[in-house]
Amino acid sequence: MKGICILGATGSIGVSTLDVVARHKNLYHVVALTANKNIDTLYEQCLAHSPEVVVVVDETSAILFKAKIEQSPLSNLRVLSGEKALQDVATLDNVHSVMAAIVGAAGLLPTLAAAKAGKEVLLANKEALVMSGDIFMDAVTHAGATLLPIDSEHNAIFQCMPAAYQTGVSAKGVRRILLTASGGPFRTMPIENLKDVTPAQAVAHPNWDMGKKISVDSATMMNKGLEMIEACLLFNVKPAQIQVVIHPQSVIHSMVDYVDGTVLAQMGCPDMRIPIAHALAYPERFESGAEPLDIFAVKHMDFEPADLARFPCLRLAYEAIEAGGTHPTVLNAANEIAVDAFLNEKIRFTDIPVVIEKTMQAIDVTAADSLEKVLTADHKARDISQQIIETLKIT
Repeated sequence: MKGICILGATGSIGVSTLDVVARHKNLYHVVALTANKNIDTLYEQCLAHSPEVVVVVDETSAILFKAKIEQSPLSNLRVLSGEKALQDVATLDNVHSVMAAIVGAAGLLPTLAAAKAGKEVLLANKEALVMSGDIFMDAVTHAGATLLPIDSEHNAIFQCMPAAYQTGVSAKGVRRILLTASGGPFRTMPIENLKDVTPAQAVAHPNWDMGKKISVDSATMMNKGLEMIEACLLFNVKPAQIQVVIHPQSVIHSMVDYVDGTVLAQMGCPDMRIPIAHALAYPERFESGAEPLDIFAVKHMDFEPADLARFPCLRLAYEAIEAGGTHPTVLNAANEIAVDAFLNEKIRFTDIPVVIEKTMQAIDVTAADSLEKVLTADHKARDISQQIIETLKIT
């Protein structure tokens, strides 16, 4: 049995991972679960999966969780708190696989720690790779870690790569990657109406069940921009080799175009248990719990190029990866701050790319050749973004 640590167990990816693991109890043993503040969901997960240790990052919530389990069947469960504890459980000796599903920059250090420890890293946290770039990929290589992508698009690309392909390698014969996107809920909304979009509208994704931050990223297409940067690193290709394709039905999750004219596509229902099961079983396959795709019910599939005027965040992502260095880190940090401000109704939906672009313009590109430089750029970008938001606040 393989021991698994799930970083971000109470989020949508964590919940789906536990659903898949529960279907294969003879193959996986849950060693560690982590959460930030959602102790009620974590409690139920612990009852169902009997982990050896949990991390509740927020110290106040950790105290409440310990009190919650005192008179329960979980009274002997080891409970840790604080951000350092995330790195500790991700590197435990009896952990074979680490599901990296913490959203945002908070997932960087524990995911990097897992890579440095030579674990099998199931990467659902795209921000960790976007921020640290070559630092992360070098850690995977030097430690002999296995890196398997969980994002449906990157998992699809991985499946369409040549046999025995390994992430981080430039595959022979690949001409380009066609990165599909649903287009989010505002694909056809008149551009002049986007300024009035509410947080409730932005988080209502037409196809996928995701957390609030990722749903907003999908609506702005920043999610696709981050995925483009991640794909450059995972598959060792240049930005010009990645074309974003709007595909509203979300049936084809991405495609690989080969030099001989062959285009391979991975298809399936929009259910994250499919890529999760693929990574957990790799190189074999097992049942995920997802509904099989009824190709006759699909009837037709539509494709169109991404409109950079409608989705300026995608343009900014291409600019960030072309600039290189710490610019992807700055892009990601500014986006996290801007999205949070939008969700809290401090700025408009259309202000999100404004905050990001102004932040990128305010910070010079520097080499991202150390973790210290990456974290410094991240902190600086967050401070500047907050200052810009103050000038844009809705009154």
